[in-house]
Amino acid sequence: MSFDELKPKVAELLSQSDLKREDKLKNLCQFLSDSVSYYNWVGFYFANHEARTLHLGPYVGAETDHAVIPFGKGICGQVAESNANFVVPDVSAQDNYIACSFTVKSEIVVPLFVNGENIGQIDIDSHVIDPFTENDERFLEYVNQEVAKLF
Repeated sequence: MSFDELKPKVAELLSQSDLKREDKLKNLCQFLSDSVSYYNWVGFYFANHEARTLHLGPYVGAETDHAVIPFGKGICGQVAESNANFVVPDVSAQDNYIACSFTVKSEIVVPLFVNGENIGQIDIDSHVIDPFTENDERFLEYVNQEVAKLF
């Protein structure tokens, strides 16, 4: 399925009025993981700006020890400071990378903005080297625009 075909399904998942926000986000993570073959770990981190930390939210994929990430640390922590997408084609070539699993080969992180503030991010790991394109970035920006409506 193409990203354009996934977009209405994303909006539909997030508009289910009978579910809590956490459940909607967990379902979204599962949907993205199931729908894009190289999305092997999909999750959200949310910012605590006072403590300058990110906190793990709903996710699907392998268990992670990284429930709290300081701003500036790893890819997610860098996005918390830069407010910009970060695509890592090969995590082994990245200096400031927090290894989650030896199976992770690449990562994409896209910030989540609500009313102009970076409140968190969607984080996707892949077991494939260099699978992410500009199309992934645009699609995940769309996903986060839809997620922002929940806040």
